[in-house]
Amino acid sequence: MSPVRQISLRGRLRRHHARQLVRAVMTAVVLSTPVIALAVLVQQRYAPLMELDQRAIAAATDLTRAHPGLRSALVLWQEIWQPWRAYLAATLVCLWTWRARGMTARSWWAWITMMLGWNLFLQVKLLVQRARPVVDDPVSHAPGYSFPSGHAANTAAICMVLVVLLWPLLRTRARRTCAVVLASVATVTVLLDRVYLGVHFPSDVTAGLLLAAAFVYGSWRGFVHVPATREDAVPANPSDPTDPTDPTTERTDALGPRRT
Repeated sequence: MSPVRQISLRGRLRRHHARQLVRAVMTAVVLSTPVIALAVLVQQRYAPLMELDQRAIAAATDLTRAHPGLRSALVLWQEIWQPWRAYLAATLVCLWTWRARGMTARSWWAWITMMLGWNLFLQVKLLVQRARPVVDDPVSHAPGYSFPSGHAANTAAICMVLVVLLWPLLRTRARRTCAVVLASVATVTVLLDRVYLGVHFPSDVTAGLLLAAAFVYGSWRGFVHVPATREDAVPANPSDPTDPTDPTTERTDALGPRRT
């Protein structure tokens, strides 16, 4: 390749990556609007929301306190889904899809998205600084701030990212349905776990779920964006059949295979 073509290619790559980044950020910001609204209501101590949260926590912890077996199961589930454990397991999956399945671009997208999300969720906690629920006879304790729920956000992000990462390998409708169901069950049970242990308000776990969904979808939208014309095309990774940056080949995304 001539020096002139190399310079031109590098310029197209920079413009392409800049468009991808802007697309991802704008999508995530727009979809995060409900989370921003909830955060404002929390900081303003909006009375109807505060009362609803307090009633829900009181009812949930009363139920947990009355059933010791349920409490033990909830504490165990909480430990299983500690973010560092969940991210370690997800990292191993990314390594497998990268090294064993040749899904280089998709694997790096998944891992980077999860690491950025982990940090983002923590920063939002520090920004809002909502105190944890106060229960007269607590059934569990947790450090740090309450909004949004870190367990909820991290679990939802990990489950969504892994479903998207593994989607091309789940070639049948039954397998894909099973993956979506398992991811949904894991996410919902963690959300309920946080409330029934009395360590998060319902609005905390709702915000965690919505923030994770907005962030992951925004990241995916930036990753899969392909220039509309051949002139603007950038080189794809020929060893990765799931790399979505090649406009001349069939790609498989979260909605199934299609040709661009």
